[in-house]
This record gives sequence, structure tokens and C-alpha cells, in this order.
Amino acid sequence: MAEINPPAPGQGARSGSKKRQRPPPHALAGSSSLQPKAAGVPQGAMRPPEAPALPEESAQQARPLWNRPMPFHRQAYAAIDLGTNNCRLLIARPSGDHFVVIDAFSRVVRLGEGLAQSGRLSDAAMDRALGALHVCAEKLRKRNVHLARSVATEACRRATNGAEFIERVHSETGIRLNIITAQEEARLAVLGCHILLEHGDGPAMIFDIGGGSTEMVLVDTGEPVPRILDWQSVPWGVVSLTESIGAISDEPAARAAAFAEMRRRVDEGFAAFAERVAGERAKALKRGAIRLLGTSGTVTTLASLHLKLPQYDRRAVDGLIVPVESMRGISRRLSSLSPTERIAVPCIGRERSDLVVAGCAILESIFDIWPAERLGIADRGIREGILRSLMATGGEAERSREALRAIRRKAGAQMAADQKTGDQTTGDRP
Repeated sequence: MAEINPPAPGQGARSGSKKRQRPPPHALAGSSSLQPKAAGVPQGAMRPPEAPALPEESAQQARPLWNRPMPFHRQAYAAIDLGTNNCRLLIARPSGDHFVVIDAFSRVVRLGEGLAQSGRLSDAAMDRALGALHVCAEKLRKRNVHLARSVATEACRRATNGAEFIERVHSETGIRLNIITAQEEARLAVLGCHILLEHGDGPAMIFDIGGGSTEMVLVDTGEPVPRILDWQSVPWGVVSLTESIGAISDEPAARAAAFAEMRRRVDEGFAAFAERVAGERAKALKRGAIRLLGTSGTVTTLASLHLKLPQYDRRAVDGLIVPVESMRGISRRLSSLSPTERIAVPCIGRERSDLVVAGCAILESIFDIWPAERLGIADRGIREGILRSLMATGGEAERSREALRAIRRKAGAQMAADQKTGDQTTGDRP
């Protein structure tokens, strides 16, 4: 998901001793005694019959990377998100109820390039992704990662050679990618960014515009972790939607027609979802409390343009609240520009210029479905959701181990006392 999302600036951390030999910290196959239970997964969510259930998919591929116990607050956790457009890594340590990033990595790999036409991942795309994953594997080694989870999303779900690519990644890098469902993708995105929702009552909408798909999730924020009421994923992300339209003539009329066709396809994909949430939308509008939060490269890029930043700055963008009308205006302006003009726009450049128009089309459709006046911007998502799940489970495991140690200490003390009492009793017998 989130096709263009620069990595969070991390603080340096000392690498572990090179003398100690450990299993590869990036090998994620198999089960685990610290198997995450997908902390914060909404339970008992109410959904209309048409809405597919959002199952709890725990990090079954995550496992401790060596058996030596370490204090919970010192343990490093890692999340890898291989999307249709980007490969991202985040490594962090727990800090109270949150975490501190100690390393991050992001690279545009365009894994889904050409997928719409061929149905396969191309050799060039797979090579780009493998290059990025080799960097991730080395960072996992250097940071002494305790527990990790690596996921792949829409491109690998759709490609006929997706499973073959996953095996190649494991063979060449040691990283075991787990191809997650759209449901799990939506859940992790919500878990990773919901804390940036504006305060308020009633349901709110969270969305993620990815490279190969887009998810919209209606959540009830009455609990610390939002309860998912309804959700929808459509196979239109910035890469898949751009490629489905094909080459566009460099004329204003052609650009306008292509943008309108993109809007039509996204509207059609979300039509059933829009109908299902119409009642909640009407209630939210009546209360004047309709809240919207987006996580994706599209929203962070447009937020940067709203701020007139000369270059992307995560600290200025993450958590920002932007008027929707400003975002609509920027979206329409970008869709009318020629490719050359878009390349010259700050925070877009050559890498983003051909994909940002599709992102704008998807964003405008979302604004029509959930017509909020303000949009919350999140430069966080799946990776943060994975980390929160892993750390919650790791913390529970650490507390469980400590409780077990306390029980053993108490039992040992009691056995020693019983032994002493038994010795004294024996000595008093005739």
C-alpha cells in the first residue's frame, strides 16, 4: 500500500557484537512461542450482510530470531511491507505504549509494473524488489532484530508467479514474505495510523491508497482501538489504475478524459460500499462530525504541496489536518498538467509524476463517498500496524515469562521451606 511514503527519520543505534553467532535474523518461516495474536484486532464488529468479514490474521510467520531472553524495552522489532510500488522497512524498540524508530528504509521498486497487462511480475521488477530486500536483510542483521514480520500485498496476490517470487526471496535473502489478504492489509493500516484521527463521536473513515489496491475502512472510535464496522478493498491503486488506462495523449482534452475514466472506474469499484455506509454518512453529516484520515503517498504528497514545501518533510506532514477543498484544488490542478509540468512540481519529481494523477482520481472518489471538510494526513500505516501487533504480543510474552519466573521463585522458596520443615519433623520422631 501507500505507494510513495518516505521513511521516518530514525535515530542511530549501536550494532550488536559481531562475535556472537545467531540464526539469520531475517528468517521468518515457522511458528513461534511469541506468536502475535494481532493485538488490537476489533472483536465483535457489526457488519451488513454484504460486507465480508474482516478476520483476525495474526502474524503467523513472525517468530523470535534467537532464544536468548532480552529485556522487553531493549528488544528490536521489525516490519517489512513489500507493496506494488514500494518496499519499506521499519525497525523500532518499545517505549511505553509506543515505540522509537531506530532504523527505516524505503525504496520505489514498482513490483507491479506491467502486471495489469501480463498477469505476471516481470524479471526487472522482481530484481528491483530483491535489491531492496537485500538491503532490508542487512539492516535486520545489524540491528539485532528480536522479532519480525514481512508482508507482501496486492502485486503478489494477483501475479500468477507471486508464490514463485516469494520462494525466490526466501532463497536469496532469507526473508520469508507472507502474502496477506486485503482484509489483513486494511486491519494493519487502521492499527498503524488510527491514533491520528481527529477526536470526535461516531464512526470515522480511514483509507489507504496503495500501488495495486485501495482500502476504505469505516471504524467506530468509541474504544481505544477502533472497531471495524465495514470495509472495502478495490483493485485500483496508483500503479494498477495508471496501467489500466494506458498511454495518454499529451493534450488537455485527453488528460481530462483519462482522469474522468479513472474516476468512473474507482466510483464503480466502491459503489456497493458507498451504498452500505450511506446511513452512517448521513448521521455524521447531521452531527457535523464527519471525520476522514488517509494514509498513502498520494495524501502525503498533496499535503506537502498544500504546505508549499520545497521538499518532503515527514515531521511537517504526519498528523497534519488539511481542508478537503484545498486537496481537491491541488488534485484537479495536477490532473490538468502535462507530464513535464508535473515533474517540475516540488515533492513530485520524475518518480511520482506518472502515478500521482491516478492517486488524485482515487482521492476525489473517496471525498465524494465520505464528504468530510477536513482530511487527516498519516505518514504511517502497515509497518506501524505490524510493529504494534508484534510489540503488544512481545510485551505480553515478557510479562508472562516474568510471572512464570516469579511463580517458580515462590515455588522454590516453598519447597525449600517444606524440606526444612520435613527435616526438623523427622529429627523429632522417636
